[in-house]
Amino acid sequence: MASYSGSGAQRTSRTSGLAVAGLVCGIVGLFILPIILGPLAIVFGAVALRQTGSAMPKWDIGLGVADLLLMVVMFVVAANNGGSVFWHVG
Repeated sequence: MASYSGSGAQRTSRTSGLAVAGLVCGIVGLFILPIILGPLAIVFGAVALRQTGSAMPKWDIGLGVADLLLMVVMFVVAANNGGSVFWHVG
């Protein structure tokens, strides 16, 4: 009878929960509440980058910066349109 030994090598993932949270905040921040989710993505990405050093936290930081830049562009467009942002296509 064969027995199973649990001592086999297992692959461990270096993906941090903070990196995943930062990625979600960065992506959602492109569409909703970029002023809040952008800085959260940057903070989560910076902490995860110190912990893991993988590529995902770099994406978090980049998306957070993109969120903040999008917010600045939205403020400039709103200021030039009398305080409102309307997109007219067509």
